[in-house]
Amino acid sequence: MATIDEIQAEIVEDFSFLPEWDERYAYLIELGQKMPPLPEEYRTEDNIVRGCQSTVWLHRECQDGKVLLQADSDSLIVKGLAALLMQIYSGQPAEDILKADLSFLEGTGLSKHLSSQRANGLMAMIDEIKAYCVKCAAGEI
Repeated sequence: MATIDEIQAEIVEDFSFLPEWDERYAYLIELGQKMPPLPEEYRTEDNIVRGCQSTVWLHRECQDGKVLLQADSDSLIVKGLAALLMQIYSGQPAEDILKADLSFLEGTGLSKHLSSQRANGLMAMIDEIKAYCVKCAAGEI
């Protein structure tokens, strides 16, 4: 499995082929549409990410110190952002996720082009994932 840094480098490269922001948003939407559907049993109140204006469900599992993630959203762009996070984090060791620097945000330009509401939602998802990783790494779950 590729490392978090390797996956982020691939994402930055993929975005570099799309010079216009309309194309980048379309690509984000496409990524979200390609995510496997979140099973209905994971669409619970406990899995809703607080701090997102859109509804985002984030299902987390800790297996042998690795974090497995699934997500969905009712917003196309936010679902695409969740797809990027799933691509980067899911299947990675919790400790690696906690140490990871999210360089793809700068590398893709997303840090400058997301609305404040979407950026807040993205950060809320990252915070939820990292809070879960703390428990997974500590063997609490």
